[in-house]
This record gives sequence, C-alpha cells and structure tokens, in this order.
Amino acid sequence: MSQRILFPRLAGCCALLLIATNAVAQSAPQHRLPPPVSTHDSARPLLPAQLADFGAYVDSARKTFDVPGIAVAIVKDGHVVMEQGFGLREIGKSDKVDAHTLFAIASNTKAFTAAALQQLQEQGKLDMDDRVIDHLPWFRMSDPYVTHEMRIRDLLAHRSGLSLGAGDLLYWPPTSYTTKEVVQRLANVPIKNGFRSGYAYDNILFAVATLVIEQASGQSYADYVRTHIFGPVGMDESLIDKTYLKSGMDVATGHAKADFKALEPVPPMAWLNDPGAGGIYSSVHDMAKWMNVQLAGGELPTTGADGKPRRLFSEKSQHDMWSMLTPIRINKPPVPELAPLTPGFFGYGESWFLSDYHGRKLVWHTGGWPGMVTRVTLVPELKLGVVVLTNAESGAAFNAVTYRALDAWLNPGTKTDWVAVYDKAVKHAQAKADDSMARHQAARDRHSKPSLPLSGYAGTYRDPWYGDVIVSREGGKLRLRFSHTPQLVGTMTPWQHDTFTVRWDDRTLNADAFVTFALDEDGHVREARMEPISPLTDFSFDFQDLRLAPVKHDAASED
Repeated sequence: MSQRILFPRLAGCCALLLIATNAVAQSAPQHRLPPPVSTHDSARPLLPAQLADFGAYVDSARKTFDVPGIAVAIVKDGHVVMEQGFGLREIGKSDKVDAHTLFAIASNTKAFTAAALQQLQEQGKLDMDDRVIDHLPWFRMSDPYVTHEMRIRDLLAHRSGLSLGAGDLLYWPPTSYTTKEVVQRLANVPIKNGFRSGYAYDNILFAVATLVIEQASGQSYADYVRTHIFGPVGMDESLIDKTYLKSGMDVATGHAKADFKALEPVPPMAWLNDPGAGGIYSSVHDMAKWMNVQLAGGELPTTGADGKPRRLFSEKSQHDMWSMLTPIRINKPPVPELAPLTPGFFGYGESWFLSDYHGRKLVWHTGGWPGMVTRVTLVPELKLGVVVLTNAESGAAFNAVTYRALDAWLNPGTKTDWVAVYDKAVKHAQAKADDSMARHQAARDRHSKPSLPLSGYAGTYRDPWYGDVIVSREGGKLRLRFSHTPQLVGTMTPWQHDTFTVRWDDRTLNADAFVTFALDEDGHVREARMEPISPLTDFSFDFQDLRLAPVKHDAASED
C-alpha cells in the first residue's frame, strides 16, 4: 500500500511503529454530527466543543489519504457519545458507510483471543503459564528449548525469537493449509532472535493460540468467541470471518492502490487457518460495546439472576492483559511534526500495545487487511475509547482521526491538524521508497545476461516451512507459482546476472520481489532466494525467510 510503511497490514500491523510514527488538511463539506448515541438514557456525556467540526475533519482525512469510507465511534464513561459513518462502502457505488457497516478489524481480533484464553484460565481449563506442549503435545518450534519453554502467555506477546512476520506466507495471502498444518510447519520456521529477548511482531503464534482455545474449550474458535464473547457483550452484528457474510449485508469493500497508484476494490479474504490473529468482521456500533466492557474492567452492562453485575472476565485478567510483557524500542519519528506523539514508554501486553500520551496510559491496537485498516484506542483513566475503521490501506487516516479525537480530552484547547502532519510523513516515506528503487536501478548491470537459458531455472523448489514454489517456462517466459497460495502467481523478468524480478498478476498485492538464483560448480541451480523490491511492501510477505532448494531440474514444457 502507498502508506504501508506507516502501517503494516497485519499487524499487526502496527508492529513496526511507535505511536509517533503510527498519522491531513483539505477543504471538505461541513458535516453536522447527529445527536450523540447511547445505550443509556441518562447522564450521557456530549462531544466536547473541540470536536464540533469533527465530521469535516474526518472527511478531510478521507480525501487526503484516498479512503472511500471511515466509521468512528467514541465512548466515554460507559456511554456512546458518537458512532457514525463517513463516505462510501465501495467506490463507484452509492451505498454509504454507517455505524453498522461491517469492516474486517484484522489484528484487533487478537484482543478477543487474549480474552478467550483468560476466560478459560478463570474456568480452570488452562493456566496462562502452562507450557504449550501441555495442551498441544505435538507442538514444535525450530529450537527444542523454545519448544519446551513456550508458555501460553508467550503466544500473545511477540517475544518468541521469531523475526518480524515470520511464517506469514503460510496463510497470507490465503493458502490451502489448515490451521493445524500451519502450526505443524512452524517447526521449520527459523528463529532469528533470542527467546524473550525482544519484540518482533508475529501472527503465526496466534494460530497456536487458536488451537489451544479449541483444545481447552472443546469448541471451534468461531463457536467459542460467538458464545462466550460476542453474546455476553451484545455484539450482535459481528462475525468471525468473511465466510459468514451474506449478500445484502451492510459491509464495506476493501480498497488498495494497484502498483501503489490507482485505488481499486479488492476481493474479501477469509482467514480460515489463523482466525485468532485477525479474522473478525465488526462495526463501530459493536466495537463501542467492546470498548465499554474493556473500560469497565470486564464488567458487562447486564446483571445476573442474583442482581449482581455480570462479568466477561475478571479485573485480574484485565490487569494481566494490560500489563507490559515485551518492551518496544522508541525510535525517532520520521518527521519532526510527529514528535509530540513520541511516548515515554512503549510495549506490548497480552494482545494490546501499551504507551502514553499527554500523561495518560493508552491501551491500543491496530489491524490491517487487504483493503482495510483499523485502530482501537482506550484511555483507561478517563474511561475513554476511540475506534476507527476504514476501507483503504491508510494507517495515516486512522491515526489522524484517532489523535484529533484524543486531543479533545487529553490536550484540550489544541487542535493539531494531524491530517497535515501525517500527510507529510506519508510523502516522506514515499520519497524514501523512490530513493530505494533508484539505488537498485543505479546498481543494475543492464548489459548482463542470465548464466543459463530460461529452461535452466525452471523446476520445483522447496522451502522447509512453506513448501513448494514452482518456476515454469510458459510462452517463452518464466512464471512463478506458490503451490499453496493461488494469488501468488507472476511473471519473472531478468534483472541482472542470475537475479529476476517477479511481477504478480494481482497488482493490488504491491509485493513484487527479486528472485536470485545461486549456481553450483556444474552450472545447476543450487538455491533461490527472494526479497521484496519495495520497502513499502507489507512485512507479511516474508519472502526473505525462504530457502528454496531445487527438487528437480526438469524444464517445464512450453505452452
């Protein structure tokens, strides 16, 4: 995505960045906000006067960052003070985004996975400090010590020793592997850092957490979350993944910029083999309920038969989820205007980022999906929550909206134009990406030729953790296919010497890569390695971790 450096898709999305680097000004039609919406009848707070022009501000973010639709909800002191949609569900169509429009919340699903595990601990079905092998005896990491010492809590904390996004190609883009097959292949995913020595965002260990939940509960992940979280919280609109979407539903379409340029719709994705990392679809209406339960320390808005408040999880469980397990390095912001967002502390708990802003603790997460990115931010001391859901790949948009809302309570009297600030940061990132490509072009020997005829590179290559990647000669060109990933099919073109570029047929992936072949002493391919070409490519395309060895040297037949 054009702003992917400001927001990695999955993470995670969020994994690479400080809050300070996590961020637009353009004239927009003035929006009149509707009356505040609340599930309660009395004492509901109103939006601060500082947010009187908030609707116009959200529209300026949409237009600056080319986002068709945004939905926002703000909760305060147990009440919903705003829930509203802006813009369109899909470009070229008239359906508008509203408070009930469903978006893929992606890695904001991780907090639901943590809550499920904490519930199961309260039920006595597991302990967060149990070894994973106590529940999944066949579980293996590539290091025996890490296998033995990996605890359930570690699955949620990004401190396993895996590198950033390691193993993501097992399910991203969608693959034919099952969740168990993904986890079994983890035994061959390389560990590059010390166990519990530092932070590196991953998704694959949430596939392990998914299986732990299923083993301990006796239910599928989807059934458990629906029964034990969605139901009690009242999240009646939320769904576990895309397969539950039906025709006619109020659902947003994701959008991506093909070749980092032209915005276009992307097909919805079902993440069936790692649902605990990012599968949920929800609306700001439902996410407002989720935020209020979180801010209430797990207390539900309903009472039990004894008249006492019901709980989703205990205060101790929430304390554990919101306690730092993994410190994260605080880096210098890419542009000086982002310096006010630089936190005093930064780390990760159980599926939540933890930091501070204007002296208040923030508990937050972001999520990225093909064509959609989202952010949930809680300020526990103020019982304040903000959720922003978008249907384009711009972390700058959701950050600019989030911080304008937070400033109304945490920095009153100041109306920083975060849209303009993040717009500058995006352009800075794009310029760096352009410089990177210019360096590649300058270093290229345009007169060099491959060492072998094209047929000499054709064949099946096998990576220990991903499996087979096939290079075939078709119509006088080389084509590359990831055998378990239908979307990863592309054409290879000589770059220099024994390095090729692969240009994927699906141009919304924005993940073209270099493929470099190493030859043995007899002139046969010994190994192939891959690297993303652009620094803006999502980190979940972890091509660099592949070690592709030829299974056979047979040339594929011509078409």
